[in-house]
Amino acid sequence: MEASLPASGLGCNVLVLNRLYMAVRVVSARRAFSLLCRNLAEVVAVEDAGYFSYNISSWIELSALKAQFERDHHDFVRTVRYEIAVPRIIRLLGYDRLPRQDVKLNRRNIYARDHSTCQYCGKKWPTQELSLDHVVPRSQGGKTTWDNLVCSCVYCNARKGGRTPHQAHMRLMKVPVKPKRNPVINLRLGSDKYASWKHFLDHAYWSVELK
Repeated sequence: MEASLPASGLGCNVLVLNRLYMAVRVVSARRAFSLLCRNLAEVVAVEDAGYFSYNISSWIELSALKAQFERDHHDFVRTVRYEIAVPRIIRLLGYDRLPRQDVKLNRRNIYARDHSTCQYCGKKWPTQELSLDHVVPRSQGGKTTWDNLVCSCVYCNARKGGRTPHQAHMRLMKVPVKPKRNPVINLRLGSDKYASWKHFLDHAYWSVELK
């Protein structure tokens, strides 16, 4: 495959499984192709009859058929010589560590958990118009924890100020809690494009970390 890939299709996300078919992270399509070309991973395709594995050579051959008969169902990366379908799932051939159980407390995950929606007015906002609010302000002993941080629009954040929602006569849409798995994955699973991920994501036991 060509050393330099064009941007088309490379903005997709690819679920990475360890050798034991357990999900461990999500990577960019560019990173996935790098692993495939170095024979460190294989493509796992979910089809009606089960799971099928492909190395990079066989996946390139299959991509020609997908481009001809299933183009609307796939994203493609074009090189000088051919088009390659972006895989949805790859499996690392020499990695069998267990996935991380913990979900990181960071801005991205809180925005994803709250669906970029202000938890006071209920409106969905662009990321740049959202901020994080401590439900119980730090000035009143509030901690920086999953159950004390919510998304808030600039207006509601200013209105609430250094008060609790009760003190500001405001109401939370829902009680903030720590998600059981990475909330960004929950957003992805809402898209038909990533429906095949569901076969490898167990809601009760493990989560996926975005890299």
